[in-house]
Amino acid sequence: MSFDAGLSGLSASSTQLDVIGNNISNSSTVGFKASDVQFADVYANSLGGGGAAPVGIGVSASDISQQFSQGTISTDSNPLDIAINGNGFYQLSNNGTISYSRNGQFQLNAQGEIVNASGANLQGYNASANGVLNTGVTTNLVINAANIPPKVTTTVGSVLNLDSSSPVLAVPFDPTNPNTFAYSTSVTVYDSLGNSHSLQTYYTNQGLVGANDKWNVYATLDGTSVSVLPATVGSLTFNSAGALTTTPTTIPLAIPLTNGAANLAISMALTGTTQYGTSSGVNSQVQNGFSSGELTQFSAGANGIITGTYSNGQTQTLGQIVLNNFVNPGGLAAAGNNSWYATSASGAALLGTPGSGSLGVLQSDAVENSTTDLTSELVNMITAQQNYQANAQTIKTEDQITQILTTLR
Repeated sequence: MSFDAGLSGLSASSTQLDVIGNNISNSSTVGFKASDVQFADVYANSLGGGGAAPVGIGVSASDISQQFSQGTISTDSNPLDIAINGNGFYQLSNNGTISYSRNGQFQLNAQGEIVNASGANLQGYNASANGVLNTGVTTNLVINAANIPPKVTTTVGSVLNLDSSSPVLAVPFDPTNPNTFAYSTSVTVYDSLGNSHSLQTYYTNQGLVGANDKWNVYATLDGTSVSVLPATVGSLTFNSAGALTTTPTTIPLAIPLTNGAANLAISMALTGTTQYGTSSGVNSQVQNGFSSGELTQFSAGANGIITGTYSNGQTQTLGQIVLNNFVNPGGLAAAGNNSWYATSASGAALLGTPGSGSLGVLQSDAVENSTTDLTSELVNMITAQQNYQANAQTIKTEDQITQILTTLR
């Protein structure tokens, strides 16, 4: 029986060395989870029952378990390197075969799909052309590199101060003559084709009209008057405290275009505009249009939402990465290529978005390092080597005893 015990010890130690070697060889593998060998003693029990202290016949490697602890996170400059910080696995599809991985090194294929080095597709929710996520079903994530369409300007919001000491001018308004208006400002607006235009507004003090001070408002688009001169596009009135009393505080602008785009219909809001005894100026000015733009970069947020940034300064949702967790991650079956398959021991995958429930969050421009601890593995290797040598010595000693017995006369 000593031969059996020694042989089982050699086999178990050899298995341990194999696992240690595999851990060490994957010390630089992104998302790798180191494994441990679990040993069990072996006894031969007779049908009639064993004695009070039966002699064992060796050892067996009862299980090789991967430890799904969190690896350290290293940053880089690749937006498609995405680390999981916390629980969860990426869901991957290889022609419909689903696997799970902690390796967040991805790239784009020729179709714009996000894939790993083995060509498996990262799963998640894709977004529509206007950035709305379709959360009904997970699918292959695709980065839509099409230009974002232009948005026509429909509102302009300006908060101004008009100098109450501005003189009342008796001359007719002329946009080319600065002596015919007290103040002017401009804002870039966009038509339905994404072409930019300069909308210039002018303000002239009309003096006291009744109980309020009145200002006329004129406008030009690209230097051409919006209305037939000297007609105004609107007027503003202020009380003795300098507060705007015009109701409503918006001026509608209907501007015909001749470049093939739809005519502009802009609501110019002047809420908050004042008339104080300080220099005229713009406190804030915004408009809601933009030109078309090309996708310049994209990145994944902590919640898995992939946001694209465009050359026109706009951002839009392109998709969302999903994660999966398991009741018993240790029950997953290793499939190679840094991936696992679900089994009955692991339980069914629990799908969710990053940061929800027990799932971790994502970190873009980063990778999760291997959990292999080289120092511990090298110490474990020395111990396994000693165990192997000791078991070999057991067999050698048993062989010597057997030789002595067979040579007795």
